[in-house]
Amino acid sequence: MKQTLDIGLVYSRSGSYRRLSDAGRAGVLQAVARVNADPAAAWAIRVHEADPGGHQDHYAPAMLGLHRQTGSRHFFGAITSSSRKEMIPALERCGASLWYGVPYEGFEAADCVAYMHSTVNQNVIPLLDWALPRLGRRVFLVGSNYIWGWEINRIARDLIAASGCEVVAERHIPLGDADITALVDEIARTRPEIVLNSLVGQTQYCFLRALRAAGLSCRVLSCNFTEAELPEVGKAAEGLISVGPYFAKAGDTFGNSLERAGYLSVMNLVRLLSLRGADAAMTLPELLALNSGDIDPVSHHVAQPIVIAELRGGAFVPLLSLPVTAGDPYLARTPRAKSERPRLRIVK
Repeated sequence: MKQTLDIGLVYSRSGSYRRLSDAGRAGVLQAVARVNADPAAAWAIRVHEADPGGHQDHYAPAMLGLHRQTGSRHFFGAITSSSRKEMIPALERCGASLWYGVPYEGFEAADCVAYMHSTVNQNVIPLLDWALPRLGRRVFLVGSNYIWGWEINRIARDLIAASGCEVVAERHIPLGDADITALVDEIARTRPEIVLNSLVGQTQYCFLRALRAAGLSCRVLSCNFTEAELPEVGKAAEGLISVGPYFAKAGDTFGNSLERAGYLSVMNLVRLLSLRGADAAMTLPELLALNSGDIDPVSHHVAQPIVIAELRGGAFVPLLSLPVTAGDPYLARTPRAKSERPRLRIVK
């Protein structure tokens, strides 16, 4: 007889980045359906959900509520780094874990989190190493005004300087803000060759549509744009270059990398719980110590391919594919990090 595994989903089904949540959730539910339909599987998964509505301060209470009501100890969800960081202390208090399937900015390795998408050595570093100076030397940095945008742009500044290129300007827009007229006007005025776009959700969609309407010729790079968001922007995203572990082709199982990460998160959890010596009461570090697979048992970051692709005709076309690379959130093993001396800059 199968054992029952209760899991919690903490995805925002509403709010400015619901497209991202819907993609991750779809992957989780696809994996749940597969496990539950497999007569040989040791576990039957029971799903419980809470909707934080895109509000950063709702994530931890939502997770704690599911934990108290259902006994769930493994959670899937959170999109922004701010929401993940809100959840970590609560997860630690109740001995629970979060399977986080979204690209993020690195410089974190919480025992209670499995990082199932790309981190800094798998996203912004290979993207800019490929793009600079191939696509130009003058770069405009724009990001959402929270930790993801701040950190990606901080790292980008160092990479741009090391490449002998120039940061034209750096701007941060409040998460969910749709008023980007002044930003597009400044890009039109300064005429950068490249825009590194670290905006999230609705703000990014407004930005891409406005750039296209303005007829600007700059190349747009992104570390977080996936096929999940194409219904929001359509042709306005044509020519955008993104980086990730996966881009969909016709007939593929997954529609985007967020869906894939959600699916692999569930399958990895079931694999770990099915190992000899595993117990449902074990913490995430204890489970990973049994046989971590592609997940680093120390940093909890997944090893995965790196693909740089350009959006053409509504589909991403690979420009560069790199082999499976271990996540290195603190850049301890990244050659650039070892060879570079720290850079200081005056902040005005």
